[in-house]
Amino acid sequence: MAIDVTALRAHFPSLDTGLAFFDGPGGTQTPRPVADAIAATLTGPLSNRGTVSPSEVNAERAVEEFRAAYADLLQVPADGVVHGRSATQLTYDFSRHLAKTWHPGDEIVLSRLDHDANVRPWIQAAERAGVAVRWIEIDPDTTELDLDSYERALTPRTRLVAVTAASNVLGTKPPVRRIADRAHDVGALLYVDGVHYAAHHLVDVPALGADAFVCSPYKFLGPHCGVLAAAPEFLETVRPDKLVPSPDTVPERFEFGTLPYEILAGATAAVDFLAALDPGTALSRRERLAHSLDSLHAHELTLRARLQEGLEPLGDAVTVHSKAPDRTATLLMTLEGRDAREAQAHLAARGVVAPAGSFYAYEPFNALKFEAPALRAGLAPYNTTDDVDRFLTGLAAFL
Repeated sequence: MAIDVTALRAHFPSLDTGLAFFDGPGGTQTPRPVADAIAATLTGPLSNRGTVSPSEVNAERAVEEFRAAYADLLQVPADGVVHGRSATQLTYDFSRHLAKTWHPGDEIVLSRLDHDANVRPWIQAAERAGVAVRWIEIDPDTTELDLDSYERALTPRTRLVAVTAASNVLGTKPPVRRIADRAHDVGALLYVDGVHYAAHHLVDVPALGADAFVCSPYKFLGPHCGVLAAAPEFLETVRPDKLVPSPDTVPERFEFGTLPYEILAGATAAVDFLAALDPGTALSRRERLAHSLDSLHAHELTLRARLQEGLEPLGDAVTVHSKAPDRTATLLMTLEGRDAREAQAHLAARGVVAPAGSFYAYEPFNALKFEAPALRAGLAPYNTTDDVDRFLTGLAAFL
């Protein structure tokens, strides 16, 4: 079977505006069931978690259902699911937690392909701990990671490797399992930024070899928050600073203050919505997710092919920088002699939302020597062939 895009789009009030959205990597539109789950939970009855009153039970249920949903989505135990305000916040938190065990002479390895949320927290933690930073470089010809540079960067002193599972600007998907195995060979941890990856693929954290994996539900139809997934046994080894009366159990000891129960409910609803896109005959939620996300991936790749083919007649006026054979349905492009921000405004005036900028990809933009903002077209589940044609027509008119 395949995704019924017409039926899917009917769940998105924002699509009634007639806008064509190509800003999925920055955050997707939200379907009504997610908003309904947030509203129903927030209007309660609701109070702090407990087992006595209905309001306490509702809060407890929101937390339990959230952990169960993301356990299914990410293939980890429910007590390996940590909520955070964002993937950036979670990475800053865990950079501080993990750096407590680092010492001068230790090293960490970072990637030039990564969003700054998986770079700057580690650099700043390393500076405080007196730890050296080494790098995995980008091959500019392929926009893939240079794994020879990774081998040179790894040493017996490496304590942590941080890498993306998919670039938010180029779409490149590095061989995370290979990177994980080599990190583990030298006794290092692997921390994976899966924010862009989780929006396009079913995640299997153990299969990737990640010790910790972060993602953001608002990139795949949910509300604004972050999720960290890890084996509970690993989380037991990590000791955060915390309030004395707050829980010391995993994963609660990493979640500071009262949880936003309504946001958790919305994040759960997003997982259920994805699972229902094309569930086939699957019974378990994990199996429904697998079937649905396979269909979603095929839909997005079909649209990506149409977009790329449509750009070809524009010739040298457009340079597409997304080159890796294994990548998501995201294209980064520059326009010969034209300002990408002006292209963004031109498209917006025609009802096409396609952002220009560097998208917090500070290291990739420096490594690839971009001197100006670029235009990014990132596809999402609700995009259609008509959306793609509108983008192409608008861009051609601008050029």
